[in-house]
Amino acid sequence: MIFDIIGLMGVTLILVVYGLVHLDRIDVKKITFSVLNAIGAALILVSLYVDYNLPAVTIEVAWILISLYGIYAAIRRKKS
Repeated sequence: MIFDIIGLMGVTLILVVYGLVHLDRIDVKKITFSVLNAIGAALILVSLYVDYNLPAVTIEVAWILISLYGIYAAIRRKKS
């Protein structure tokens, strides 16, 4: 039950961030976007630890890796 709640928090976070992008409330090139997506994916992975599903784990790991690149790119842009 607790793992389902954690996973749902991750899903909610990703969906809220996605909605904020479409409402022009968050910039996809800012570090905040990537950090929130990485946190959301990590929370979903926590829930998948209990109810393992290979396709879901694969997409969440990819989501985290892409988010980490986004964080790196945002930091690089900020230093320029």
